[in-house]
Amino acid sequence: MIIAVSGLAGSGKNTFGMALAKELGYRVVCPTFKDLASAEGVTLMEFQEKAKADPNIDKKFDDALRKDSSSGDCVVTTWLGPWMVKADYRVWVMVPEKIRAERVAVRDGISVPAALEHIRKRDSENRERYLKLYGIDIYNIEGFDLALNAGFYTPEKMVKIALEGLKQKGMKKR
Repeated sequence: MIIAVSGLAGSGKNTFGMALAKELGYRVVCPTFKDLASAEGVTLMEFQEKAKADPNIDKKFDDALRKDSSSGDCVVTTWLGPWMVKADYRVWVMVPEKIRAERVAVRDGISVPAALEHIRKRDSENRERYLKLYGIDIYNIEGFDLALNAGFYTPEKMVKIALEGLKQKGMKKR
């Protein structure tokens, strides 16, 4: 089974996805632009600028994502995972913008106002890039099986809700 988790910057998609994968005994597939940027010795936003100018960066990234998840029994935690992989179950993780900014500020060691500016820019630029490249609107979560508010629920509670959702759909962990 492939479970795809998505959400905007700082939503908690990776934290939730890792907790769900652990509970299911699945592997996590979580390639990130942050990792690619770090490998190239540039900032995340510099790397995103490169991706805006070169659509092959996204295409290679998404091809690798599909390949890495194709053997199944994994939780994919990327922005476009639910659209890019043949997921059996799709989960959207949301949280108020203020909380996302606070999380990113702590994670990245920046001020909350700087984090707020960062997530707004990142969300907007990613949306624009994915619309242009794939016709995917990351703000449209139609077709998702579940939406969870990570500002209200703990990751552990979100896992319980997701497991119940899987059970209701007749999906069981192997």
